[in-house]
Amino acid sequence: MKTTLKKIRACGPFESGWKTLLAHLGKTKADDEPLRITTILDSNGLDDALWCLQAVKGHDREIRLFGVWCARQVQHLMEDQRSIAALDVSERFANGEATEVELDAAWAAAWAAARAAQENRLREMCAEIEAQEAAA
Repeated sequence: MKTTLKKIRACGPFESGWKTLLAHLGKTKADDEPLRITTILDSNGLDDALWCLQAVKGHDREIRLFGVWCARQVQHLMEDQRSIAALDVSERFANGEATEVELDAAWAAAWAAARAAQENRLREMCAEIEAQEAAA
């Protein structure tokens, strides 16, 4: 997958990442030369490479599958089955095997799982603070 510096610039990148990419390429300004996403990955890392995918047009399936692949790299950290199910539905959707309705439902369930995890962690932190205060 490829994009250009002009397309990335039009999306409003963070200045630090933009400067890093320009320096890596030995350039001082945006141009229309094709630029591989893997080059951005090598230069700036995964976060910026994923962000730059918004400047790639016409590769929706590949972009979705790449996003799923990235998430699968940390799937072992996912404790809620709704998150894993969302990855499965996203992959099926990219391959034309799931509907937008299924994708929307999976997305909503995954966000509910994330909110529940945040709330549980907050409760744990509050309990730890209360225990520390009681011990003091």
